[in-house]
Amino acid sequence: MNRTLMISDIHGCIAAFDQLLEDVHYNPKHDQLILLGDYVDRGPSSKEVVDKVMELVHEHHAVALRGNHDQRFVDLIQEGGSSIQSKFIKHGGLPTLQSYCQPEHDFSQEMIEEAREIIQSNYRHHIDFLSKLPLFYEDEAHIYVHAGLNSDYSEWKHQPERDFMYIKEKFIDHTFSSLHKRVIFGHTKTIDIHGSADVWFAEDKIGIDGGCASGMQLNCLIYQNDTYEVEHFKMS
Repeated sequence: MNRTLMISDIHGCIAAFDQLLEDVHYNPKHDQLILLGDYVDRGPSSKEVVDKVMELVHEHHAVALRGNHDQRFVDLIQEGGSSIQSKFIKHGGLPTLQSYCQPEHDFSQEMIEEAREIIQSNYRHHIDFLSKLPLFYEDEAHIYVHAGLNSDYSEWKHQPERDFMYIKEKFIDHTFSSLHKRVIFGHTKTIDIHGSADVWFAEDKIGIDGGCASGMQLNCLIYQNDTYEVEHFKMS
């Protein structure tokens, strides 16, 4: 592998994702692509993004991690309780259901149940895929997670599953230099860390969520020969 390409928080923005892969000249024969989760919600094309991610994983050895929005989508389809439905809707889930079911109008409670049935019947392979995605990945240079690590755990792999998908300030504010690897993460938009949608570099961690579904940009962090480059696609 010549390069490691890292992208996070695509959130249904399939056009931006496709264009970014083209802009960085992604070649699966030579590049290791690592996706840090949150493929669904907020953007218009969640189903298409999940299709693309599945193809990249199954046919092109990409690594895909599970994000909190992916988990919430799985929970909605598998369990569907009122609390889960409320959180799913609150955090941008309706565009996901629309991408799978293409309704003409906004969802009523009954239509959400219908959407669950449609997805369970026709897209069970998507739900199975998302539910089985790993929560972290590690190579010689980096630890990759969706959200971050919890400093309360001396062995980070033993932290609760929820921390991998949801932790924010406690991770960002703590220094993890003892790991001797940089932690690559998404989840927290970089504009909320340093006032810019550009990739945020710290000594021990790198944040790459450019907030594409919020109208900002989709970032790709490129690592090769111990150096970093950044490419991004600005949303119009």
